[in-house]
Amino acid sequence: MNKPVLIGLVCGAAVLSLVIGILIGHFGITKNSSSGPSWVNDVVKDVDEKLIEDFIREVDRNEIEENLRELTKVPHMATSPGDEETVQFILQRWQDPDSGLDQAWREEYQVYLSFPKADEPNKVTVVNPSDDVLFTVREREKAYFPEQEDPQVVQPFGAFSPAGHAKGKLVYANQGKPSDYQLLNQTVDLRGTIAITKYGGAARQAKAINAAPYGVIGVLVYTEPKDINDGRMSDANETYPHSWYMPPTGVERGSYKTNFGDQLTPYLAALEETYRIKPEDIKGLPPIPTQPIGFEDAYRLICELGGERAPDSWQGSFNCTYNFGGPGFKSTSVFNSSDVSLDIFNFAEVRNSSNVMGIIRGSVEPDRYVIYGNHRDSWVHGAIDPSSGTSVMLELSRILGKMVKDGKWRPRRSIIFGSWGAEEYGLIGSVEYTEQYYTKLSERTVAYINVDIAVFANATLTASAMPSLQSVIFKAAQQVDAPGQGSLSVYENWKLFTNRTSPTHGVIPRVGFLTGAGSDYAAFVHYLGIAAMDLSYTYDRSKTNARIYPAYHTAYDTFHYAANFIDPGFYGHQTVCRTAGNILLRLADSLVLPLNCSDYAESLEAYLNTAVDQFQNKLQERNISMEPLKQAVSSFRTAAKHLDQLIHSSDLAKETPLKVREINDQLMLMDRAFLNPQAFPEKYGYRHVIWASRSSSVATFPGLADAFATAESSGLDSDWEKVHFHVSVLSQAIGGAATMMAEVI
Repeated sequence: MNKPVLIGLVCGAAVLSLVIGILIGHFGITKNSSSGPSWVNDVVKDVDEKLIEDFIREVDRNEIEENLRELTKVPHMATSPGDEETVQFILQRWQDPDSGLDQAWREEYQVYLSFPKADEPNKVTVVNPSDDVLFTVREREKAYFPEQEDPQVVQPFGAFSPAGHAKGKLVYANQGKPSDYQLLNQTVDLRGTIAITKYGGAARQAKAINAAPYGVIGVLVYTEPKDINDGRMSDANETYPHSWYMPPTGVERGSYKTNFGDQLTPYLAALEETYRIKPEDIKGLPPIPTQPIGFEDAYRLICELGGERAPDSWQGSFNCTYNFGGPGFKSTSVFNSSDVSLDIFNFAEVRNSSNVMGIIRGSVEPDRYVIYGNHRDSWVHGAIDPSSGTSVMLELSRILGKMVKDGKWRPRRSIIFGSWGAEEYGLIGSVEYTEQYYTKLSERTVAYINVDIAVFANATLTASAMPSLQSVIFKAAQQVDAPGQGSLSVYENWKLFTNRTSPTHGVIPRVGFLTGAGSDYAAFVHYLGIAAMDLSYTYDRSKTNARIYPAYHTAYDTFHYAANFIDPGFYGHQTVCRTAGNILLRLADSLVLPLNCSDYAESLEAYLNTAVDQFQNKLQERNISMEPLKQAVSSFRTAAKHLDQLIHSSDLAKETPLKVREINDQLMLMDRAFLNPQAFPEKYGYRHVIWASRSSSVATFPGLADAFATAESSGLDSDWEKVHFHVSVLSQAIGGAATMMAEVI
């Protein structure tokens, strides 16, 4: 060995020893050492229970009420002048020098949206053979208060329904499910007909997509009073403005498209110069004109129909027999020999839509994000959907912002607030955000909290979430008082309304799963694999059969409706704010993330038990083994138990920051292991193999359940091969998630 090399090695060793010494000194300092750097205490600090108590006490229902009053002054459909007013209002609040956030800004996307023509309203008429108009469906809802007469109230329409003119004999197709059209077609020749369907059973757009193969040329959609109003139909004394029930002319607007996000930029953020597909290449839109109408007009049309009596399950609240249609009307009807005509003038164009973003920077782990979001746009005034959630978010951010401004607190992790644009058109703002920041959000996001409709009513909390978040939701619910229930907590009150028996925990509130795309959690769950939840207060389902709150997506969803019928006194809003804020603080401030993998294991085991019970015998006949899936779920349980024991048996405040970070990353990234971009090629944006949407009635792993149903129906070998494929996808995803909970492979 030559001398220069020897000298270099000696010097290198000396430098290495120095570095090791510095690191030992750096991390070996105890948190009580007065000589240590100032950041040491912050690094080992856990969530402050006193701070949570202070937050709960600070939530002011009067502030929430004023937020809602301001947010609902004008209609604020996406990209409308009213929408821009709400953008400015939220920016002003988040940039307030006394109670605002560290930073707030707007992010712009150019998105493809659909509108009715103001100067050429959509029309639905009954016309006789001479084209004389015998009856015209209302173009606008009846006004009971001045806000319903606002010129910015958009006429009822089906967003993304194509423009067109369709005229034909009317038939009644129940909910517009494939099975409904199949049954109807056995009695009626559907070619050239117009179908009237009711909401529920199938997605809005599916009612037309399902109809077209049978030759149906147009679809009407109405809200059945039996499903939304408990049968009540009179605005003289039963419905709004006398109660919360939908009045006869109320029309549920909505987006009639299948895929979430901007339609022209799939898997790409809709920025100005982004590549766009041609509108004619969009998939999942209604192929025929579609229009929603009120039940007042549906009553007139359905009760005049001829043909055979529809099945009992198709009957509703109208004081008549629901018939299939001849097709067309009864021979004794004044509409005899008449057609129903749809004249739809919708148009679509690219418009600018804004997200409003705000952030409180973390003090220890600023590169770890807890995201709290809700959309801002509504079809009309949107007091409940979505402004109840936005009013709660603004109160929550006001309290936390003031704590930061006053120097009382700064979260361990960064908190991001998102006010998403154009959600009503299919979750557009949140999806474009996740597409634009895909890598950053995938690598850094701890959890997403969604509070859209904060309050459907004021009876009980309801929640849907990844199972790993169940425990933190329960912890928060146990610390908040239920409104009007004395000393009863939200948790105990919740158990009274809906519960289940857990093998581990006994009787607990029932938490739903995020299996669809009902709100802005969708892209976070299905596209990014981020632990997410959706919270709200809701009604007592033993007292009503309402499919959703009755003024949903109508011109009657106003401040007056919210304050008088949904949540008088705003106690429900206050409770949701307290609960959601409690959860947010725990996710942002806990030394170890409050994610419970053992609860996840319990859910996987329940899904497995169902799958084995429903599928195993027939799979064995096809030489498809479920053993790999059983082994994967068992491995997940073992790994979860080991990680839980490690967390609970360790004094992590005395561990190195890197050890805590390691455990938190295992918890945070576990759900990412369930993503498989090849699992659902026919389902846009769905990659999470546990919680993807499911068409099968069997409540288990969605890909497996749907593939099994298809194979059993067709009997094709190729379809049974897809079942085998999904068994393998699940086995490897769950096994991969189990390895995420180990220190090394």
